Formats: sequence, C-alpha cells, structure tokens
Amino acid sequence: MRGSVIAALAVLALAALAPMPVWAQAYQCRAPQVRAVPQITPDGPRRDLPVTGYTLALSWSPEFCKPRKTSRADAVQCSGSNGSFGLVVHGLWPESGQSWPQWCAAGGTLTRTDVRGAMCMMPSERLVARAWAKHGSCMVRRPATYLKVTRILWDSLRIPDYDRISREEPLTAGRIRAAFADANPAIPAHAIGIKLNGRGWLEEIRLCYAKSFRPTRCTPSRFGAKDGAAAKIWRGL
Repeated sequence: MRGSVIAALAVLALAALAPMPVWAQAYQCRAPQVRAVPQITPDGPRRDLPVTGYTLALSWSPEFCKPRKTSRADAVQCSGSNGSFGLVVHGLWPESGQSWPQWCAAGGTLTRTDVRGAMCMMPSERLVARAWAKHGSCMVRRPATYLKVTRILWDSLRIPDYDRISREEPLTAGRIRAAFADANPAIPAHAIGIKLNGRGWLEEIRLCYAKSFRPTRCTPSRFGAKDGAAAKIWRGL
C-alpha cells in the first residue's frame, strides 16, 4: 500500500491504542543542523512486493554506542553533545509474507528539513536517509509521510525504565519483553521481539504490526530471543 492513506490508517489505529498523551524518549535531545542529505547506495536487489505488515525496530543506543563513543560518523548519537539516548528508532520496515519489500522507486525527495525533524527519534542523518530509501519508498510516495507515520508510532509508546531493570538479577529476555508490554497495555507480549547479540546483550526491541497498524504476533525470526534466555542491558548513561 502506497499513498497518504497509510497515514490515515496509522492515526485511526493509534487513536484507539493511545487515548492519552504519552512520552517515548526520557532523555533530552537537541536536533543538530543538517548540511546535506546523505546519498544512499542500495546494498541489495529491488523488491516491490505487496505490504502485509510492519516492524518498528527500536535500537538500544547504549549498546550501539559502546564501541562508538569517539566515532565521527556516529557523533550525533554517541558523543553526548546532542543529548543521551536510550531506545531510538532503527526503522519502520514493511513486511511481505516471508520476505520484505526494499529499495523501491522513490516518489519524492528527502530534504534536510525532513532529516532534521527525525533526528531525535533516529539520531543519524545516514540512518534517516537509508530508512527512507530502503524501506519507506516501498510504503508511501513522500518521505515526509513515511517519517510522519514512524513518528506517530514512536510517540504512542511508553518506554520502561530499562536503566533500573538492567540491575535486576537474573535478567531474561522475557523480563525485558514483559516490561515493555506492561508499559504499553495495547501491545501484547507476543507482538514484542527481543534481539540479543551473541554475548546476550540487548541490541533491539522489535514491535510487530499488521497491515492495519494494530499489534500482531511476531514471526519467529522477529520474535527473537525466547523468554527464558539470559539477557543483559548495557547502561552506558
């Protein structure tokens, strides 16, 4: 599905899910000026497939930034000069059965204003540009619409205090999942995926949505770690 109707569907679905204002990011952010929109080169084939659902991927920033504190390419997210981040949006990804659309023909041009407006939920110019080019282009015709839908989903969420939860022993993927479900009663645990790295540290939380933007059961690959898996959360804040 491509076109402005996708934004209307998101608004209608989330009006029922979030009847009161909520906050997604507890840490302050100062969006930097954007001098240019990064140029993105596709790293795979074009797949213009029908959209059957969506994944909102949320990256745990302290884990991502652990080896990148002095990286110039990741300075906005990791240096601390633009604020400190907990969960951030990695991307809103369209799904298509057992595959996914990607690198579709873009109907609009991403602007510096678009990028800067998204930087407090996706704190990387390149990440914003890549998310639009690889994923958003297969959903809607305008970058602003893609980022608006992503923002609606992001702003509908309450983020648990994972800094406090990280101190619990033992900690499991199920506890991380349950904490998110408890904070967001409209999102059941089976719609929440947990991605741990090879050493058991939290990398990402993935929220699974149907085509209507209502939470739905994650496929096994998106669900990730099972509830009993031992987990750790790097605080780094």
